[in-house]
Amino acid sequence: PEAPAYYPPDMVTDQPLETRVSEIIRSKVFHLTKKEVPYSVAVRIEDWIENQKKGLIEIKATLYVERDSQKGIIIGQGGRKLKEIGTLARKEIEAILGHKVYLDLRVRVRKKWRKDERFIQFLYQ
Repeated sequence: PEAPAYYPPDMVTDQPLETRVSEIIRSKVFHLTKKEVPYSVAVRIEDWIENQKKGLIEIKATLYVERDSQKGIIIGQGGRKLKEIGTLARKEIEAILGHKVYLDLRVRVRKKWRKDERFIQFLYQ
């Protein structure tokens, strides 16, 4: 039924910008690795610096996986897969932010992170 709007018409989500950016990065991992790295990847934005002098936003993010083999898949031969993930994510992030973005991605192994409540809270704080 028709009702008054709860949000302004230009508001597309109630999620913080950092959460949206981490999900964009994560979606590129899914897109490029298909079934090789199912749901064992999480992304945490470590740093977000708006550099006025350079006219860009510097974003540092860590991709967490559960196994060393998954880390290898995400990084790819010679770092090619990680570079491709970063390039695709950066283009989409720049479109949303309307600024140039420097995206620094790191991959770390955290065994059984999906079963660790404290670590999950750490990821999304």
